[in-house]
Amino acid sequence: MNAHWSYLCSSVPHLWQNGIDMQDVPQHRRYCLITPCRDEAKYAARTIESVLKQTILPALWVIVDDGSKDATPAILAEYAAQYPWIKVITRKDRGDRKLGGGVIEAFDEGYNTINPDDFAYITKFDLDLDLPPGYFEGLMKRMEANPRIGTASGKPYMELNGQLVSEKCGDENSVGMIKFYRTRCFKEIGGFVRMLMWDGIDCHRCRMLGWIAVSWDDTDLQFIHLRPMGTSHKNWWTGRVRHGVGQWYMGTGFMYMLASCTFRLLHPPAVLGSSAMMW
Repeated sequence: MNAHWSYLCSSVPHLWQNGIDMQDVPQHRRYCLITPCRDEAKYAARTIESVLKQTILPALWVIVDDGSKDATPAILAEYAAQYPWIKVITRKDRGDRKLGGGVIEAFDEGYNTINPDDFAYITKFDLDLDLPPGYFEGLMKRMEANPRIGTASGKPYMELNGQLVSEKCGDENSVGMIKFYRTRCFKEIGGFVRMLMWDGIDCHRCRMLGWIAVSWDDTDLQFIHLRPMGTSHKNWWTGRVRHGVGQWYMGTGFMYMLASCTFRLLHPPAVLGSSAMMW
């Protein structure tokens, strides 16, 4: 039994539950999620449940547990036992969360277990997100309408004092926590670099090769980032400083960075976030 038919058979009850006949999911809409994660017990179940509610389910979801010390492995095992298209890979604990390059090392380990040509789309997907049900279908429709789009995403929002607040991401990039890639484009750029700002460098590389990188702030593509961007695994200051270091590594000009920080002065955390990035 081939992998695609096995996936469809295992997913029939859920596909029917969402009003989708398995024949309605063609080859050109097969997508694979690859998730590097560590100590995400607080958010994992909510994220997984939002994926299970998608109008088009992933053909395969590879979750790479990067040495979690909390209940993450148990949560992942529970879902993997119920859904055969969820595959969990466990890495040894290196002692601490390694940001930037470490995230991509874990992603690459998952990516190396698949045949990319089996999928029309490859996605780097974090385990701290809450997606609207039509998220992936919406992206595919937009990318089918414009074959030049190589990578795309919606916009992240954070929950703050009972309100949803935009994380203020530019339209010229797909966002790092959920990068949806046309497989051909991802192969052409050579994947992600194992450095800070990998999620900006990849989009520049796309444009250099003639592809379009884009994100849309449409209601049906807005999602909740359960751990706000730039908060780091320690605190806001550490995360924002890391962002500034990454911008420097990528070669961002001083005046552009000054304008960016000025624009974000009133964005949470007000003043502190912008000051940390400039520092």
